[in-house]
Order: sequence, then structure tokens, then C-alpha cells
Amino acid sequence: MDQLDDILNQDIDPTETREWVDSLDAVIQHDGTERAHFLLERMVDTTRRSGGYLPFDPTTEYVNTIAPGNEAKMSGDAAMEWRIRTLIRWNAMAMVVRANRKPGELGGHIASFASSATLYDVGFNHFWRAPSADHPGDLVFHQGHSSPGIYARSFLEGRLAEDQLDLFRMEVVGKGRALSSYPHPWLMPDYWQVPTVSMGLGPIQAIYQAQFFKYLEHRGLVPKSDRKIWCFLGDGETDEPESLGAISLAGREGLDNLIFVINCNLQRLDGPVRGNGKIIQELEGVFRGAGWNALKLVWGSYWDPLLARDTKGVLRKLMMETVDGEYQACKAFGGAYTREHFFGKYPETREMVANLSDDDIWRLNRGGHDPHKVYAAYHAATNTKGMPTVILAKTVKGYGMGAAGESQNPTHQQKKLDEEAVRHFRDRFQIPISDDKLKDVPYYHPGKDSPEVQYMLDRRKALGGFLPQRRRTAEAKLKAPELAAFEQITKGTGEREISTTMALVRGINLLLRDKQLGERVVPIVADEARTFGMEGMFRQIGIYAPFGQKYKPQDSDQLLYYREDQKGQVLQQGISEAGGMASWMAAATSYSISNQAMLPFFIYYSMFGFQRIGDLCWAAGDMRSRGFLIGGTAGRTTLNGEGLQHEDGHSHLMSGAIPNVKSYDPTFSYEVAVVLQDGTRRMMQEQEDIYYYITVMNENYSHPDLPVGSEEGIIKGMYLFKDGGKPKKGEPRVQLLGSGTILREVIAAAELLEKDFGVKSDIWSCPSFIELRRDGFDAERWNRLHPEAEQRVPYVTGLLDGRQGPAIAATDYVREFADQIRAFMPDGMRYTVLGTDGFGRSDTRAHLREFFEVDRYWIAHAALAALAKDGKVNAKDVSRAIKEYKLDQDKPNPLTV
Repeated sequence: MDQLDDILNQDIDPTETREWVDSLDAVIQHDGTERAHFLLERMVDTTRRSGGYLPFDPTTEYVNTIAPGNEAKMSGDAAMEWRIRTLIRWNAMAMVVRANRKPGELGGHIASFASSATLYDVGFNHFWRAPSADHPGDLVFHQGHSSPGIYARSFLEGRLAEDQLDLFRMEVVGKGRALSSYPHPWLMPDYWQVPTVSMGLGPIQAIYQAQFFKYLEHRGLVPKSDRKIWCFLGDGETDEPESLGAISLAGREGLDNLIFVINCNLQRLDGPVRGNGKIIQELEGVFRGAGWNALKLVWGSYWDPLLARDTKGVLRKLMMETVDGEYQACKAFGGAYTREHFFGKYPETREMVANLSDDDIWRLNRGGHDPHKVYAAYHAATNTKGMPTVILAKTVKGYGMGAAGESQNPTHQQKKLDEEAVRHFRDRFQIPISDDKLKDVPYYHPGKDSPEVQYMLDRRKALGGFLPQRRRTAEAKLKAPELAAFEQITKGTGEREISTTMALVRGINLLLRDKQLGERVVPIVADEARTFGMEGMFRQIGIYAPFGQKYKPQDSDQLLYYREDQKGQVLQQGISEAGGMASWMAAATSYSISNQAMLPFFIYYSMFGFQRIGDLCWAAGDMRSRGFLIGGTAGRTTLNGEGLQHEDGHSHLMSGAIPNVKSYDPTFSYEVAVVLQDGTRRMMQEQEDIYYYITVMNENYSHPDLPVGSEEGIIKGMYLFKDGGKPKKGEPRVQLLGSGTILREVIAAAELLEKDFGVKSDIWSCPSFIELRRDGFDAERWNRLHPEAEQRVPYVTGLLDGRQGPAIAATDYVREFADQIRAFMPDGMRYTVLGTDGFGRSDTRAHLREFFEVDRYWIAHAALAALAKDGKVNAKDVSRAIKEYKLDQDKPNPLTV
């Protein structure tokens, strides 16, 4: 009979219950647990069919999922591994403490790795395979705050020198030998593979990396393997929307190559994660409901005898009703406190520990600190088929820090330990350092020939090599197509009108036909392929679906029907920009992680890119991603009708802040082609660690031919689109600059100026104000540092030098966008910038451009006003323009309304 039900007074017929349970026990003994599970499911189904309401309970008892009798036995030398673990703990602690005894308050974290050391150690010794000739290698997302422990292991392995440990968080003076605060591939390009701080970005990346591994396999680009992705995160980190936001995808697609290990030390940065609840129970329900295999690793082996004696279920009841805030207090205040405030709640549980000392009670370990329990959970996870696994490992934050921080609310911020705390740490983990040296907190290395180091090296050799390690380039040498291959979009369209979005999609289709690169192109959409004119790809290359298409699509009788395929090439990620970006990052780093260079295109509403998923975009730069981000329906006035939340006027300012992003705002199809070809060459052929942001519009107009010799200028960010001719003496002249769709308004403004006021214009297309700014400041810096050398001329300055008149720039972006090059105007050249400052709104393009004062009339007026200030025309001409062009002098500033 279920004794726990008796305790709760819920069993109305104990005898009948006993008969059912005895029958089930017999089934388990004779046919196993799977048969018992089948029978129970049939009973539940029968009850529901009879009209009974059985609410789903997604949680189980607060005990380990794997019973002691079912645990896989750990191989290897447990005593040796404990010894290694203590040395790693010590060196990780010493690294942070030594760093924070220096001037400058470098920071660092002790408590997170202290709680997860065993979780990492078991993985490194038994499960995590490095890339080798025999295996593609597992991918591990290390919890960012645990980086000191990973460095400490590499130190013992001989990969890092002692002086490098003292350069932790000192990357400027370290000059390439220092250790970054967290996992940063940009800063340690041969070591870290993926960035995991900011918190929450690791989990969503891991999910889409797991999906992309399957994608590569299903498409036949890599052989099938048992490769795994391990993602470590903290229980507090699960509050980040990105941590749990995509777990249903992993369950839906059965990503059994994915394992989450959640370090449930019950504490976040300031205090308990769920002081009044139970985070492990909460997460178990969330993940089980999403189709994951949830393995709870709550209690260590010292609890097994107590649980075995719990025949009445009182201890289990006590475990369930105790909240996390109480569990934290038990570890913080010791064995006597735990005896009184935990076990003392029921006579039965008090009696269970009557023969245990207070020290024995304090040593009752949590599952995440027991290597045998951890091994069993990892073994079960790696052998799970058909679903992802989450391991909920209960630990103690600051494990081993004693009174200095173990299980205390401020533990996360602990960076310094006094000598007494260091002595306690040394004694607890039996580190052979004498008292007279303790004040220096020295590192300890047993020697490269020591049994400990040799054991570590042997384990890593058996698993293929060292981890972490990062591949800088893919082995395959790929050649990008020449610009001539893009002739369809370098030639003008004549009377036919298309958008730059259509030109971009045609360019992708041309790449798809390339014999070398075609299969490596990865189109990614968040759910708006039809918006961007990409539905033709459904039929052409198919939408990736891991289980194929199990239904007949509604539009199957149409040419461009919705086709899903296990070998599909398009990744359609639903309404999730974060998911689309994480998917893009997986493809964009495949050259490093899977030795397969891929060329991903993530196409989305530009407003929902760098603004909405900017942290992922920054992480993509950190991890040296390669690919194209396409901001569709770009600009503040191009997307007429959609309004404030959709119209983008500032994404280029955000993209321009990421050092390795090349940002372009093209106007014409040939500009799209030139940037596309150059980016493909640089990323795929030259394997540069850069990625591209290209904004494209949905406005249709005719496009001219590629001007001869303009390619270099397009890439550098500016070229002469139309020369106004040799100026006559005294004739007023202006330099008009523009990009994107507003360049066409600039061209129209030039016609107005000449027709109405006799002012001629030189027209400049500026596809990248970002590249122009970078070039200018690079030249300025070089000149400052080389005062006696021949001075460099910024590219903008060189183009405009000798040209007459003021310069006027207009774009579909805020003024700061074009204002970035003000410093590089030739001496004496006045520079006026127009832009779309303010909130967007719904209306026609013409009305929006008039409202934001970037249409041809406002541009012409700005040119005349600048000429008047230069004394080339008089104020009456400016007034006449206001009157003739019907400009409202009293309209509010668009920024304010």
C-alpha cells in the first residue's frame, strides 16, 4: 500500500490499494518497468474515456529520477578524480583571489564553479569528446561564471602557464596571453567556441546548434554520429526568456543530441531563486511538458540509506514540503540546525538521524556533488533516444568556501577571501601548501609527470584530445563566384521595376546554383518568406523538416506550394526572431564547430533585428560568425502602412557598433550584387571573421546598369553616381549624398535644383556610411600617431576634395547615420544632414517622407539654405523654395510628435 497516501489521509480503501500495488510490483518483477508503464497508461486512458478528469501532474517526487539500483557504474579511479577535482577547485579559487588582491578590482567569480566542479569534472573525464579523425567532437556550452574552473583544469593539463592564470581579466597588458573573464571566442580564438555570457544566450544557441547538427546530417553534408551538445546553465538563468523560450522546438524535433545541465544551487545573484518554492520541481514540469527527458539529480549517495529506510514515505513528504529557502539555510547553518529545523519536523525523520552526528548530517551531500550520481545521470542522458534531456542537478553555491560564502546570499559576489577562509579551503580539500605560504594563495601544480596529471591526460587522450578547443578555419577551400555570375542583377532593369529585396533574393538564387557553394547556402526566415518574395524556394529547395512532410499541403496544386522535406534547405523558424538569429549563428559558425563552411542568410524585418535581438548579434560578432543578416522592409518611410513599431530608422547605428559587422544600405540592384559577391568571397573564400548586414526595401523602381569602375567605391561605401559636369565660374554647385531608397529622392532633388534654381549637383551614392566612418577615423588615428609621416587622407575627404559647394546628405535613417562622416568633410565644406528622427507612423511613402523632411523638396530646400549660408544664393531663393515646394514652416519637429 502507498504509505504516503495513508499519511495524507487520502486512501479510502487501503486493502484495495495494496492489491493493485502488489499486482504492479509483480508485473515489474516479471516483465520490467516498461510493461508496468504501458499498463498504467492504458488504465489512465480507460478512466478518461469513461469521463474521469485526470489532471496532468508534470512533476515527480523530490528524489533522484534514477534509483540507486539502476545507476550506471562509474569507470575510472574515483579517488584520483577526487584528488584532481580538489586541485582544480584550489587553483580556480586562487586565480580569482589573487586577481582581486591587485589594484583595480578585476572581479571574478568563485561560487559558481565551486558548486559545479563535479558536474564539469565527470564530463571532462568520461563523456566530452574532442574533434578527432574518429569523431566530430561534442560541443560544450560552459556556464560563463565558471570559467576560472575551466582555466584551472587547462593549467594542470599543461595548456596554460602559471603566468597566464595571473593574467586573468588582464587582457590589455596580457597581449594575447591573458584569460578572458568569460568564454569569448573573439578574445581567445583557439580556446573558447561559444560565448555564454550574457546569461540566457547559451541555452537558445545550444538548441539551434543541435537542430543544425541534425540539419547537416539530414542534408548529407556530414555523416550521422552520436555527437552531443552539452549546455550548462544556472537555475537563476532560467528566468531569462531565451533560456526556456525555445525548449519546445527541441522536444518537438526530438533533439536527442542535446543535453542541458542546470546547476540548481538554489541561488541567483542576490538571493534564492525560488525561496518560497522549489526550482527543481518547477523546471521538471516545464521541461517534461515540452517533451524533454527530465532527470532529477537531487540527493547524493549518503542519502540512499535514509531513503531506503523511509518505508512510510515521511522523509519524501518532508523533502517535498520543504522550500528552497529552507534548504539554503540548512547548508548555511550546519548540521545541528538541519537536525532541528529539517529532520526535527516529524518524529519519524528525527529518529532516522538519531545515530548521526551533526557533522554526519552536514555531510549529507547533494546530487550534483556526487560523481557517481552525476556519472549515472550523464550516462542515461547520452543513451536517451528520441528526446532531449535536462539534468536538474542540486548543488551548494560556494561549495567548500565555508563561513566565507557557502550557501549565503552574497556568495555570488564573493571575490576575496581572508587568510582564515583560505586556510579552511586548503584544509577541506587537503591541498599540500604550508601555512607560511598560505598568505600568497599560491597556485598548486603536482608536476607534469605526477599521477594526477597523467591520469587527466590519459582520460583526454581516450576522448580525442583537449577541450575547450576551437577551429579557426574550415579545411575545405571554397571559391566564391565572380561578379560576372551576378549579371542578372548587375544589369539594369529597363522599364521593369523591382525592389532591392527582389534583387537580393535573385542573388541568393544565383548562389544556390553555384556548383561549389549552392548546397552551403542556408536561407533562414522567421516566418515571412512570402513577405520577402522567397516562396519560390519552397518548391526549389524545400523547407527543412526533420520528419519530412506528413500531410498534403493545401496549395499542393500550385507551382510554389509549401513543401517540407527532411533534406530541405530553408530553415523556417516560426515567429521567433531570436530563434532565427540563433539558427543563423549555428550556420554562421559551422565552419569552426563542424568543419563545414556554410553561408547563411537570415531575412527579417529590419526593425526586429539589431534592436530586438541585439545581444545575440553582439554574441555573433564575439563568436566570429560569418554570413549575411538581411534587414528587410528597411528605413523609416519605406514600409508604408505598418507604423511606429515596424519602421526602422536606426538599425545601422546598432550594427555599426559591432566591430566585425560590415553594414550596407544599397539603393540599386547592382550595389546589392557587388556587396553580395564581395562578402561571399571574403567570408567563404578568404575565411575572414566578419559578417554582413544589408538593408533592403520593398519599394519597386527601375534600376540602372552597374556603372563602370564603381565596384571599389560601393565596397568602401561611396562612389560618384552622377557628375554634374565641369562647373562654370561662379555657378552654384552642391554635393548631394544619399543611400537606400532616399537616394532616389536625392536624384530627384538634383533635377529640381537645376530646373528651378539653376543649381547643378554632383550625386554620390553612399551604400555604407559605417565603412566611411571607420575608414575616416582609422586615417585620423594613424595621422595622430605618425605626425612626421605623409598624412593619410580619409576616403570621403579624397572623393570630395576639390568639389565645389556644400554637401547635403539624406537617408531613411536618423541624422546620426549620415552625420558619422562630418569630421571628414574637406576643410571649408559645409555639411547638412537630413534624416528620419522620431517615431514612425502609418501613411503613404510620399506623406511619410514629407513628414520626416527627407523628400526631394526638403532636400532641395536644404541645399539652397546651405548655399545661402555660403553666399552662393540669396535668402530670397530659399524663401521662394519654401513657397514653391509648399513647405510648412510652422510644422512641428518630427522628433517631437
